[in-house]
Amino acid sequence: MQTNQDYYRTVGLRSTILWWVVVFFVFIFILRLFYVQVVRNSYYVEEAKASQVTKLTIFPERGNIYAVDNLGEEIVPFVLNETVYTVFADPYEVKNALEVRNVVNEIAAGEIVETGFDLLDDKKLRYAVLARQVSRPQAEMIAKKELAGVGLQKGSRRVYPEGILASQLLGFVDNEGIGKYGLEGYMDKELGGVPGRLETVTDVRRIPLTIGDDNVSQPALDGSDVVLSIDRSVQFKAERLLREGLERSKATKGSILVMNPSNGRILAMANYPTYDPAKYTEVDDYAVFQNKTVAYPYENGSVMKTLTMGAGLDSGAVTVNSTFADGTGCYKMEEWPKAICNVEDDPKKAAATMLDVLRYSLNTGVIYVLRQMGGGTINDQARNTLYSYFHDKYRYGQLTGVEQDGELAGTIIKPTDQEGSSIRYANMTFGQGMDNTMIQTASAFSMIINGGTYYKPTLVRGTYQQGQVIEKMPEVVASSVIRADISEQIRDLIWQGRKTGFFGKNDPEGFKVGGKTGTSQVIDPKTGRYSDDNSIGTYLGFGGSNSPEYVIMVRVDDAKVPGYAGTSAAGPIFNDMSNWLLRYLNVLPSAG
Repeated sequence: MQTNQDYYRTVGLRSTILWWVVVFFVFIFILRLFYVQVVRNSYYVEEAKASQVTKLTIFPERGNIYAVDNLGEEIVPFVLNETVYTVFADPYEVKNALEVRNVVNEIAAGEIVETGFDLLDDKKLRYAVLARQVSRPQAEMIAKKELAGVGLQKGSRRVYPEGILASQLLGFVDNEGIGKYGLEGYMDKELGGVPGRLETVTDVRRIPLTIGDDNVSQPALDGSDVVLSIDRSVQFKAERLLREGLERSKATKGSILVMNPSNGRILAMANYPTYDPAKYTEVDDYAVFQNKTVAYPYENGSVMKTLTMGAGLDSGAVTVNSTFADGTGCYKMEEWPKAICNVEDDPKKAAATMLDVLRYSLNTGVIYVLRQMGGGTINDQARNTLYSYFHDKYRYGQLTGVEQDGELAGTIIKPTDQEGSSIRYANMTFGQGMDNTMIQTASAFSMIINGGTYYKPTLVRGTYQQGQVIEKMPEVVASSVIRADISEQIRDLIWQGRKTGFFGKNDPEGFKVGGKTGTSQVIDPKTGRYSDDNSIGTYLGFGGSNSPEYVIMVRVDDAKVPGYAGTSAAGPIFNDMSNWLLRYLNVLPSAG
């Protein structure tokens, strides 16, 4: 039988044990608090911030793109911005995924991203895009629903006040805000600006609540507003005349380029077929996005004879008074079984002049110029001299640096290469055996007629700041590329060649308009040989009064009209554009 003493001893022992148990757990609790609040303090503080503080990207305003009009007197918008929103969700905070899906689908008419809805049940994710390109009224309707875990991110999309005008040189901006093709692609960083950053406490809808010490705010840097050298009226006229000319010649596609030879500024740059940059997602053939004046190297044909003649005159191989025996109209090279002949039934002359070479487009004439570079034969000296002009001075095989995404350098074979044979260099004198872009040829041509200064071709006149155009200076790549007196001589030959030729009757009196046709065969991909079935017609020329005011280059592919495409298809487009420009630019006829 348990005595009172034993009872009290037992109770005291239990109490002592209980007390130590309590002390032990209190100690463990205190130790845990110490671990959490002291040892792991920084970790849990960051975890708390992460659950309360949201990192938001502040998107910059993309720079607008303007052009000039009325000879630079007016500034007109080509590309502007319209505010739109991206609807996104934090799946971890979403309470009712079905409601979110129904509301967004009902209101948003933008690009619904179905995969975003499929992610709403994944609580490990913190960001899922539900809809893009949502208008402001639509965004306000969604915001009023106060959907838990759903937020709106402000952005912008491009709008085009001039519609499809200049679409290929402008390019477009995709759904990710990245510039593609044309100017948008080339100047994506300058136009796009620099995103900002905001870290702040938000509610479940990711709406900022307060501005506290832990908030971080770094403002966005908006993109630059750019003013193009493109003249709206010139661009509009060029596109219209190109389209009409292609229809007239039943051609499939073509391009036109207008530039100022005195500073390298491009006044118009157009291609057909074209597209609507506001509906770029509806385009099936992505090739239509390319600006073919810079991204389509091809054999320019006989327009290159003007540049070969410039090289011959400047190198001293020939003079404007040089003559050669055209003979049969063909030139036979020992290492090549087939003779190179003139393409036209020109009047054979015992002593053809350098003017005759351009006026009658004599292949034998420019081969004669090449031979004279080598002392009478197409030797290493002749090929090296021509290459030094074409590559080093005219800059073929090199990018011009014009502000266009996707520019290609073309191909010019070195005389030291296995393929750099005499027959190739003979063909190069009249525009075959090498691939050039229109921007390369127009820039080199501008140099040989402007006194010898090679200007970097440019589409950008400057930036637009606070209602003022901050113009950039023309960039001189090289000066005195050819002598000024030689430039005057070649310009006069090109003018006389046109004046006394087929197109001379189209030019008004008192103006100097010079130009050269070119028709090049296209290599058939099936046979690997030149085909007579398809051809590319080119016309390259200038116009003005006492000095050249503009250079125009026209390319027409696959014309279906009789005659050589350079004459029958490209030439008439040049004529119409040239006569219009003389009036638009207010060029006064010369007194003499």
